[in-house]
Amino acid sequence: MEKIEPIMFDRILLTIDADDPEANVKALSYAVTQAKEFGAALGICSVLEGDDINIYDSLTPKRLDEKRAALNEVINKYVDLAKDFGVQDVTPIASEGGDIDDQILDTIIPNFNPDLLVCGADKDGEHHFYSISVKLAKKAKVSVIVVR
Repeated sequence: MEKIEPIMFDRILLTIDADDPEANVKALSYAVTQAKEFGAALGICSVLEGDDINIYDSLTPKRLDEKRAALNEVINKYVDLAKDFGVQDVTPIASEGGDIDDQILDTIIPNFNPDLLVCGADKDGEHHFYSISVKLAKKAKVSVIVVR
């Protein structure tokens, strides 16, 4: 048998769903524990879902700005919790448009460059045809932990 080497993570990306605080808290607990243990940078991201923007919202800049502000408020709440836990390097990341998983896979991951992706398990039936966390686990080119 070969010698087992520990796996160390330098950059951890936590995905949060603004509509699922229970899954977020569990995933946050795991992510901050790992980030603090490894002294890793922690990115906390969420995506303004295309389905949350109706035609009226898209044509009303004030309404769209309100939705962006609400998303950033949620992200910053988790950033503050991570910092209070003792994580030194925490970056808030907001994205919008398209499918959530595509935004995370095609935009956020390449920009943040994590070596571990942490996400909470989706609520039963939340995304009807597929689970975002399962899709991320299948398609991400980095290690993925789904926390229940």
